[in-house]
Amino acid sequence: MRERRTAEGARNAHKWYELHPVIDPQLSLRHRFATALAAAFGPDVADTDPVIHRSAHADYQADVAMALARKLKKSPRDVATALLEHLPVDDVVAAAEVSGPGFINITLQSAFLESVVNDMSRDARLGVPVVANPQTVVVDYSSPNVAKEMHVGHLRSTIIGDALVRVLEFQGHNVIRQNHIGDWGTPFGMLIEHMLDEEKLGNASGVRELVELYKAARARFDADTVFAGRARHRVVLLQRGDEKTLTLWRALIDISVEHFTSLYKRLGVSLKPEDVRGESAYNDALPGVVADLQAAGCARESEGAICVFPDGFAGREGEPVPLIVRKQDGGYGYATTDLAAVRYRVGALGACRIITVVGSPQSQHLAMVAAVCRLAGWASQEVKLEHVAFGSILGQDKKMYKTRSGESVSLASLCEEAIERAYKVVVQKSPDLPVAEQTQIAEQVGIGAIKYADLSNDRIKDYVFDWDRMLAFEGNTAPYLMYAHARIRSILRKADMASGQEALLPMTLQAPEERALALQLLALSSVVDKTADSLQPHRVCLFLHELASTFTGFYEKCPVLKSEGATRESRLALCGLTARALAQGLALLGIGAPQQM
Repeated sequence: MRERRTAEGARNAHKWYELHPVIDPQLSLRHRFATALAAAFGPDVADTDPVIHRSAHADYQADVAMALARKLKKSPRDVATALLEHLPVDDVVAAAEVSGPGFINITLQSAFLESVVNDMSRDARLGVPVVANPQTVVVDYSSPNVAKEMHVGHLRSTIIGDALVRVLEFQGHNVIRQNHIGDWGTPFGMLIEHMLDEEKLGNASGVRELVELYKAARARFDADTVFAGRARHRVVLLQRGDEKTLTLWRALIDISVEHFTSLYKRLGVSLKPEDVRGESAYNDALPGVVADLQAAGCARESEGAICVFPDGFAGREGEPVPLIVRKQDGGYGYATTDLAAVRYRVGALGACRIITVVGSPQSQHLAMVAAVCRLAGWASQEVKLEHVAFGSILGQDKKMYKTRSGESVSLASLCEEAIERAYKVVVQKSPDLPVAEQTQIAEQVGIGAIKYADLSNDRIKDYVFDWDRMLAFEGNTAPYLMYAHARIRSILRKADMASGQEALLPMTLQAPEERALALQLLALSSVVDKTADSLQPHRVCLFLHELASTFTGFYEKCPVLKSEGATRESRLALCGLTARALAQGLALLGIGAPQQM
């Protein structure tokens, strides 16, 4: 037998909304549950997460009783029943009931739901508020190496980082991009010396030539002791600021940044040349970093090197693991540069949150860097230091994705192949479109497919790179979402709706499919918040796929163009809001939304 409380209708939903401008109904429900929890079990449990989510049996389901049962030493169903006695049935909640072992099913008042979805439609930001307290957030991502062509190994950091930047900026934060490129060290002495020899022979160098030059320089360095000596001396000249060496070094950087920038533009990535701040930017600060660590008693000498031994890091035998900040030969490595970068980002940039997007193997290194920065007082506990780790891209053989010859796949060739494959799909799907439009759509589809296939996976996991799956027009793919958006735009064009006109039409939710679509649309705000908090872009992808799927169910059951009067206007408004939400969600991922396909 189920306990049940209901209320008939609601006349004050719109008035309630004017007093409490909440777009996402879940926020209103959380407030009500907090009040009910305090009334039923005391203020100590008022902050318990009510665990509210969409349900197939009602509008929402709350699982809080399951979590509280052990703490309160009661059965989940008894907890839910007691809680329900204090949960108001009002102009927001139409019905609440205990179900199963202790779930609480909640149905909203139709008038309230219609009110908030209409307000969402009229809002340029689709109900996603700007944060009340914007922060300065530094996001370190992409980070390719100078004089090397970008390859598939750079893809995940680049597009995951860019999606997070877009989400945080949409929230209203001051986001500072940092492209921490590898532009310093021994390889540059080797490469510059080899370039000088090549220039004597009249050979100029672009990015692709630099890749071959690097391989040739490395081979000479390993085999020719005379050349190796010259290369080491060239590093010394570089470190001393020799103008001729610096000029060649800057030329290497300029050529490489030009290459990076062209690829970012092709990928729809927002990084610009002014976002580049490479390892070399911290060179002058490195001696001071070590000196300050020693003065603070954080660093000590160990086997000729200067090291910090932060608590909580041990080797296989339980021995403390050092973070080496100055090598035995007096040189500095990545650890010192990373420490200097954190100190600069907190001190000079005023970062409240630093997000580093780099692969999972760097987890311990970054954790140790963070621990040392806390120990030295360069980053207080109020400053978030977060590592956005991710897995690898695998081929069909479940090994690292490479060319048939075993080399890394260049990003440039990956983009070209994606667009070529997408063009064939677009021509087959829309043969009557002009060639120029087919070409433009193919670029959006191809690049979008690559990005979405990556972002739609939980970033911490490996995934298999599969052209057929990522370019499919069904399933959780970019083409499926793009086609859903284009189809809705086609509906609006057939209805002779001027751009944005549908946003002014009132929505009424009569059919279950209309209600389901409205509830899914209203989840956008919480999805943005959860993505920004968790730094997991796949949450946006899941929302978009569920939205497109829910729209399909609505469109199949609820005629739009064949309906009449207020029903037609309402359904056109729902269509328009869905298209805007799809486009906005894709934009947060850095993916375009074609008007037609």
